[in-house]
Amino acid sequence: MYGTPHLVSDVMTHTVAAVGRRAPFKDIVQLMQERQISALPVIEAQGRVVGVVSEADLLTKEELRDGPDAAYLQLRQPVDVAKADALSAGDLMSSPAVTIRADATLAEASRIMAQEGVKRLPVVDEAGLLAGVVSRADLLKVFLRGDDKIAEEVRHEIVSHLFPPPASVIEVEVHDGVATLTGRIHDTSLVPMAARLVRSVEGVVDVQFDLAHKTAQ
Repeated sequence: MYGTPHLVSDVMTHTVAAVGRRAPFKDIVQLMQERQISALPVIEAQGRVVGVVSEADLLTKEELRDGPDAAYLQLRQPVDVAKADALSAGDLMSSPAVTIRADATLAEASRIMAQEGVKRLPVVDEAGLLAGVVSRADLLKVFLRGDDKIAEEVRHEIVSHLFPPPASVIEVEVHDGVATLTGRIHDTSLVPMAARLVRSVEGVVDVQFDLAHKTAQ
């Protein structure tokens, strides 16, 4: 009734780089540099994701190169310290991998990235096989939606259901992602719900109201 949220499948990259467990340290660095990415899925068998190796994993080798004192090492997790001696993706990777399904919403992907402190998520299918990758930059693509498209979605998916004419008459305008609803409505108690629904529309930056109560004729 109120529109369909954009999904990870709408914005993810389908053709992605990945490495196997035995990929050497330098090959991983080179692949990241060539693709200009900050992390790589580690796969095995037919493409099942078993971990992720990131720039942070690789930098542990440089961080601990000069043998910092014991007090500093105590601040680091033992698993991270061990990565300083790692030579392959299998020893470097974080496992199990934090992944997401293609049918997850962009909001879900954003929350996982924030909770886990990662910039990219491998996208997997029902069998755990690699289907793509979604990044922070991908999630921001929704804010490139045109104002006209956003306004049409707000009119059709929200306003027409919450405030149907002739009981209410509302105009919807969107400028730079800010949606403004102007007019007269029969039931002002629905405004908080309208605000929540409009803010949930992909690409909306904010919502403003200039509404008056329309008395019964």
